[in-house]
Amino acid sequence: MMFSFAKFGPTDYVIHFKQGRIRREGRGLSFFYWVPTSSIVSVPVGSADLPFVFQLLTGDFQTVTVQGQLTYRVVEPRKLADLLNFTVNPAGHYLSTDPQKVGQRLINEAQTSSATSVSQRPLRDILRSADDISAAIFAGLRSSESAQMLGIEPVRVSVTSVTPTPEMGRALEAEARERLQQEADMAVYARRNNAVAEERKIKESELNTEIAVEEKKRLIRETQTQADISIEERRKALVELQADNERKSAETKAFALDAMLKPLAGIEWEKLVVLSGGATDARVTIAHAFRELAANAARIGSLNITPDLLQSLVEGRDKP
Repeated sequence: MMFSFAKFGPTDYVIHFKQGRIRREGRGLSFFYWVPTSSIVSVPVGSADLPFVFQLLTGDFQTVTVQGQLTYRVVEPRKLADLLNFTVNPAGHYLSTDPQKVGQRLINEAQTSSATSVSQRPLRDILRSADDISAAIFAGLRSSESAQMLGIEPVRVSVTSVTPTPEMGRALEAEARERLQQEADMAVYARRNNAVAEERKIKESELNTEIAVEEKKRLIRETQTQADISIEERRKALVELQADNERKSAETKAFALDAMLKPLAGIEWEKLVVLSGGATDARVTIAHAFRELAANAARIGSLNITPDLLQSLVEGRDKP
């Protein structure tokens, strides 16, 4: 049969050419057509994924492998159909390899954008910059004249890994291990220093406590000393007051005695003896006589004192 039926999905933009003119076009069409005079163009307008793997050179001349995936879609199928051959046969197979060129052209644009981004930075930064590379590729595709000319719009770009060469990877791993070991050692040192600092704080606290206790003891001793000094001062004041009172009392007694003896100051003692009643005592009289004899001893040749007289004086002394 020279007639054929064509049916396409909703993600296929179909253009039916008949004798070189567009008979119909649109998404998801189904129709009968005359095969000898018709050409059917089918441009997929759904999103498509393209994996990529690039080997690029960093700013410090190290090779890295960038692996990821880009997603795109055709937004202007008429442009793409005008540049590339998307004609299909009645079985729905493409009659040329042009559809495969779309992905390759996008891969080339992505590689150019990623190479520009990677070549401006050193290896260490690139290994941690997958998101930056993704953003650079996406921006490069959006501004690419080739993509715009083909009517293609990038949807998403994701870089899944950025890896160095095996030799450089081992070198970086060794360096990283050494750095981590140093950090671990520093952590141990810091923990020890912290323990020493805490112990020093405890010692200082204990010393401060001892100092505070000694200060309290000193204050107590000073308080006790001040109390003792106050007591002694009061005692001294009391003694001085007592001495002053005794002195005044003695002065009073001396004044009274002086006043009592002043009238007798000019009287001879013999008269005082008589006035005091001593003349009636025989012993006083004899003692007075002996005094007179002693006073005139140079005039007396001899003096006889009988034992009876001395005995009477002694006996009189012993009597109460």
